[in-house]
Amino acid sequence: MSEEIIGNIHSIETCGTVDGPGLRFVAFLQGCPLRCVYCHNPDTWDVNHNIKTFTADGLMKEIVKYKSFIKNGGITFSGGEPCLQANFVREVFKLAKDEGLHTALDTSGAVINENVKDVLEYTDLVLLDIKSINPEKFKYIASIKIDKTLKFLEYLREKEIKTWIRHVLVPGITDNEKDLEELSSFIEKYDNIERIDILPFHKHGEHKWEALGMTSPIADTQPPSSDSVKKAKIIMKKSGKVVR
Repeated sequence: MSEEIIGNIHSIETCGTVDGPGLRFVAFLQGCPLRCVYCHNPDTWDVNHNIKTFTADGLMKEIVKYKSFIKNGGITFSGGEPCLQANFVREVFKLAKDEGLHTALDTSGAVINENVKDVLEYTDLVLLDIKSINPEKFKYIASIKIDKTLKFLEYLREKEIKTWIRHVLVPGITDNEKDLEELSSFIEKYDNIERIDILPFHKHGEHKWEALGMTSPIADTQPPSSDSVKKAKIIMKKSGKVVR
């Protein structure tokens, strides 16, 4: 069955250190329903752009080459939005469990259906990106409503799936103290959330926008100051969670 399912992959990082615990094999999948203003991988939006195709078995053969390096880490699917290719992710995760590897899903939570729920049966950790707890800002950032992300989080709590929250700190958009206080308070009630990662906005992906003939709506925005990042982390620590 796994040989019949094809995944469209943007790129692979064989020893990633920022997409879950330990050293990890990270596969970035093509396709995303969001259009985030600060996206550093806009070339992943189109599911058919720059395709590298793998079967689940084929990708696992690549993964096991690095098993000695990632045995204390695992594998992570990111994107793009990996839940758009849920059947492929599920088959790879099933094979990963057979190999005794930890599995992580880096998602916006924008896709929640029965196929995604099947994936979560084989998922050890979810890295859930919450753009903003403010619905208007969320929609400005992502071009979709916050509802599905919150529904996704509720399902993670129901199934007691370990979750790390990721929040990109963008000056003038997501660094508002009131919004951060509200996000911290909101996160506090979720026992399945173990950690919050504050990710400073960066401009590393601007050349990709230019290569695609586009201009980022926040092209003039600069990365946050170290003081701003520190302040955001202090607020997030009020949630009682680990903050990185």
